Amino acid sequence: MNDTQIWWYVARATGLVAWGLVTASVIAGIMLSTRLTRGRPTPGWLQDVHRFLGGLAVIFTGLHLSGLVADNFVHFGFADLFVPFASSWQTVGVALGVAALYLLLAVEITSLLMRHLPRVWWKRLHLTSYALFWFATIHLVTSGTDATNAAARWSANLAMAAVVFLTLVRVWSPRGRRAARSAREKLDRSAPSGSEVTN
Repeated sequence: MNDTQIWWYVARATGLVAWGLVTASVIAGIMLSTRLTRGRPTPGWLQDVHRFLGGLAVIFTGLHLSGLVADNFVHFGFADLFVPFASSWQTVGVALGVAALYLLLAVEITSLLMRHLPRVWWKRLHLTSYALFWFATIHLVTSGTDATNAAARWSANLAMAAVVFLTLVRVWSPRGRRAARSAREKLDRSAPSGSEVTN
């Protein structure tokens, strides 16, 4: 590997890690809304992990963008990174990545400000985490060198299956929603404010 390839590998590696962190945080968030864990892990522990993963996802997304800017193979500029459909490289896939970036920032920032926002508006914004996951996943499997990587595709397939399954469990389990809501309300009253990625 020569010096000109280093940033391309940095961009790829940090992008994969950022996607994995978003996926893990979304799954942890959905689990907070179900009774599948039956108390293990405890809601408080799981929520802390959920918040921590969301914060790390923002950091690695920033590193991913930095790697793309520093790399000289595709030449990503400001518009390519922050304006949907501006990039000539895998236009649709990159546009979904840009949309995922904005959703990630919106979810994280509003979660940090959760105690200062109307609960109903915070919750509605927080539910966009589902769109964040799907946009980021499609971005992964349609853009860049790793789009044809078998390991990346299998990871994406497993993640999509897990999110679909957990979402169906949440939607079809009113009792689980009530129990999770009660637990979350207790946590909201007792825990310090922090960032989250989904619920």
